[in-house]
Amino acid sequence: MCDVIVPFANRLKLCYHVFNMLTTKEKDKIISKHANIKGDTGSPEVQVALFSEEIEQLAKHLKKHAKDNSSRTGLLKMVSKRKRLLDYLQRESPTRYAKLIKELGLKK
Repeated sequence: MCDVIVPFANRLKLCYHVFNMLTTKEKDKIISKHANIKGDTGSPEVQVALFSEEIEQLAKHLKKHAKDNSSRTGLLKMVSKRKRLLDYLQRESPTRYAKLIKELGLKK
């Protein structure tokens, strides 16, 4: 489980954050790949790419821990946020939307 010694009440929270969050290096890599300009972290493309990676990691976690309903709730919230961003991008710029869907390999 976790190698860090912490009180039991905080152990689950700590383990969840250690294993299911993107590291700074991973985020920087995703941001640099999908950014429109250098330092762009707020564009829909970057946000969708970050959500997609986090969704992928949470899905793996839930396959191992099927009864973790709080993580499942978080996953569903992330999926709906990503869907709203994708809908916005499709409405505002269909070409950017199509490019992003192809890059991320999303089924749409």
